[in-house]
Amino acid sequence: MKKKMVSAVLCAAMAVSLLAGCSGGDKSEGGSHASGYDEFITVDVYDELANYQAIQNGWFAEIVKEKFNMELNYIAPNVAGGGDTLYQTRTAAGDLGDIIIINTANGKLNDLVESGLVMDCTDLMEGKEILTNYAEAVEKTNTQLTEEEGIWAFPNSVSTLSSTVASEGLKPTFGTYVRWDYYKELGYPEMKDMNDFLDVMEDMQALAREKEGTDDIYAFGFFKDWDDGFMNDAKQIACMYGYDACGFTLLKADGSDVQSIIDDDSMYKTALKFYFEANQRGLVDPESTTQNYDTWSSKYRTGKTLYCPWPWASQDMYNTTENTAEGKGYMLAPVEDMQIFSYGNCPEGNTTGVICVGSSAEDPQRMADFIDWLYSSEGAQINGQSSGAAGIEGLTWEINEDGKPELTEFGVSALPSNEVDVPEEYGGGNWKDGISALNFKTVNLTDIDPNTGEPYQYNLWETTIANNQNPLTEDWSAKMGASTDMEFLENNNMIIVAPGSSYATPEEDSSITTIRNQCKETIVDSSWQAVFASSESEFESIWDSMQETAEGLGYGEVLKVDQKNAADWTAAREESAANYPAE
Repeated sequence: MKKKMVSAVLCAAMAVSLLAGCSGGDKSEGGSHASGYDEFITVDVYDELANYQAIQNGWFAEIVKEKFNMELNYIAPNVAGGGDTLYQTRTAAGDLGDIIIINTANGKLNDLVESGLVMDCTDLMEGKEILTNYAEAVEKTNTQLTEEEGIWAFPNSVSTLSSTVASEGLKPTFGTYVRWDYYKELGYPEMKDMNDFLDVMEDMQALAREKEGTDDIYAFGFFKDWDDGFMNDAKQIACMYGYDACGFTLLKADGSDVQSIIDDDSMYKTALKFYFEANQRGLVDPESTTQNYDTWSSKYRTGKTLYCPWPWASQDMYNTTENTAEGKGYMLAPVEDMQIFSYGNCPEGNTTGVICVGSSAEDPQRMADFIDWLYSSEGAQINGQSSGAAGIEGLTWEINEDGKPELTEFGVSALPSNEVDVPEEYGGGNWKDGISALNFKTVNLTDIDPNTGEPYQYNLWETTIANNQNPLTEDWSAKMGASTDMEFLENNNMIIVAPGSSYATPEEDSSITTIRNQCKETIVDSSWQAVFASSESEFESIWDSMQETAEGLGYGEVLKVDQKNAADWTAAREESAANYPAE
């Protein structure tokens, strides 16, 4: 009955004409606040995905102020020490935030609905384009994650593309990204496996230090901000071999293997051992145990860390026009036995992270209007800039004489996240500091922007591809025999796609959560200790002690839950692949 009622609401929304859908959007179009937002307000954004905690500033803040007469104050657990402390404190106080962005694992959204901390947006979103365009994904999110009738949340990365097709565009989410200029100077050494990769990184560090005349360059660097049930940096190695995490398990993209992370033959232990060996060779930044994400990422701006597991970190920060013109930059290096994990598109929306309106919001209609805008063509381009969208039409991009989207001269110098001065009329400051800190991608950026006829992701535009050649990319393409990372990986069977689905882990018994949290602490702490152990015997001793402690705490009970979730996730992926196949 609940599903039928929600479907009726959404179908009614879809039946509303585009004119009616836009009539409620006059406010969203902004303009001197004559749109009805007369009172300037500060909006508390509780954001579990954000890596920034303060008032949003710069050009994105200026747009939000112009359109909605408000500013965004981020409350970010990642910055406030991680864990559940901030969440528990704020939920106990009865006010999580005006806008809430959460990870939905363990039934968290349903808990917030039952606790009365999020608002039903059914009436607030009536006639909005978000329901016209993404009704099915909104319905699936709410019927799957909540037991109460209503529209409580909106998923991320909604797509119109097949679930079996990689969602990332030209680059995978994960990969072995290294300073290609040094790799070239080393003679493009062949790397059959991670052992070879480690040898190459050792040679690369020695070369970089010699050329730069400094000893503060390291092959590897880590940070703790994103650790949860394990050392997050170690999990990235598993992702290079087709696995991603599901609780305390590592699940193969095709469902063919499920590993307990604390098994002796797990990819997780292999990754820890790899980093232990790297540290033994002096290849790990000693500040890794104390630095946060901001410190870690800043080292890529100066090329001080030579390997990065994510292209969006290393390339976005270092591969500037100036550096690439000199043939310098981070590019994907081939390790032959890898099969990199890729996320398929999510036609039903990715429900692992959602955005909601808090029940204590001062102006809930304004919050709903803001969320609706985030899912619009303009909102996706502007908010999604941190993930590769083009930003502000008229400043970073424009429609050229041929009717094609093309980066402006300013866009070429500023994107993706460079410290380029922004004109005062757009908020001033520099481009990098003004990027949206929401870190919530509403629309899949490889989808087609209806306003341009090309993807939201500017690197996929015809004009960008034609204009984007430089000494760095030309050398990479000549060596790799491909024009893009994904083309190379697909041609060499080095990527495996997990079909996108709307699956999210269900709520678990509180006793399991208690055990899980206790196990997390020992697994994370022991993992870091193992990587920085003084000898192999100490590494093994720490590992054995961790296993014994975790198992004594009841790890096996939690593992059974996670194995069941992994099986259900695989089933959901298979169903999505059948429902949304590639053409």
